[in-house]
Amino acid sequence: MKVAIIMGSDSDWSIVQPAVEVLKEFGIATEVVVASAHRTPDKVHGFAAGARERGVEVIIAAAGAAAHLPGVIAAYTTLPVIGIPINSTCLNGLDALLSIVQMPAGIPVATMAVNGAKNAAIFAVQIMAGKHVELAEKLVENRSKMAEEVEEKAARLSTKLLG
Repeated sequence: MKVAIIMGSDSDWSIVQPAVEVLKEFGIATEVVVASAHRTPDKVHGFAAGARERGVEVIIAAAGAAAHLPGVIAAYTTLPVIGIPINSTCLNGLDALLSIVQMPAGIPVATMAVNGAKNAAIFAVQIMAGKHVELAEKLVENRSKMAEEVEEKAARLSTKLLG
């Protein structure tokens, strides 16, 4: 089980790193690459075109500003591509969000929220859970854990308000 994560610049790492951590929690290997759709297009092509042969099941692509990377990746592979718009300009990521979400018919990119790396990783796990039953079980456990954390926080707040 492997997810590839590609980002347009090493400056995107702080945003993308939580996705790597979530995938590790689910026992999924990651391949992390820095490549630019505009500055290193041949590298991007090779990355995307060869991903399936390297055992990649889902690709997460993060980019800011013009944010063409996820769409270019999707053009070169039939693997699921999840785009993470990065907040890197004075438009607070709206430019990247609109760029990624407005793909032409036939070349889809699932688009997360601006800087939404954790949800990108969870969505990748959900996609893979259709093939890997153990991931489906881990997702159920993860949801239960989140519910427990909310209940614990609610109890602490209630105690604080009453005491």
